[in-house]
Amino acid sequence: MATRSRVLIACTGSVAAVKIPLLIKQLQQTDPTFEIQLVVTKNSLFFFDTNAVQVNIYQDEDEWKWNNIGDPILHIELRRWADIMVICPLDANTLAKIANGLCDNLLTCIVRAWDQKKPLLFAPAMNTLMWEHVITKKQIETLTGFGYIEIPCVAKKLACADVGMGAMASVETIVEKIVEYIAVLQHGHSEGAETKTEVKESLET
Repeated sequence: MATRSRVLIACTGSVAAVKIPLLIKQLQQTDPTFEIQLVVTKNSLFFFDTNAVQVNIYQDEDEWKWNNIGDPILHIELRRWADIMVICPLDANTLAKIANGLCDNLLTCIVRAWDQKKPLLFAPAMNTLMWEHVITKKQIETLTGFGYIEIPCVAKKLACADVGMGAMASVETIVEKIVEYIAVLQHGHSEGAETKTEVKESLET
């Protein structure tokens, strides 16, 4: 029997978070065997109704629901559980945190503790001038230097009415990338080639 792939979606406080229910629905429709869990930042909850998402949702306060030393630690348990992590949207604030190694909420703690052998995908989303700021390029390069995989943003009219780069990639593109990386992971497990580098190289050839 094939192993069920475990997808950890992480959502930050960009207006593109409104697409999270649709993204999860499309991912479930693409492959009903996927196991999906969702990690959210407090600000992301401004943009979508959690009742519209039929998966487990974890917030910062869930990290502290333990009583004794030795009890399970949520950000470690989620890291162990997941085969792949996808941060979408990745806003400018969380991009800066991850690039500088901060881990001050559940999402960034998972990233800081992430198993480097597993794929971590991120889909940036921010205002055009934020995207064009010189520090953004440096921070994106830092993340890709860690081995994380960028799902590039696109140009369009943004929610703020600015027109230009900075919009999150389409739901269809993100789902496609998740499916691609999971397919290679599954092939790698069957062949014994399961490192993140091998996964990335196989998709680039």
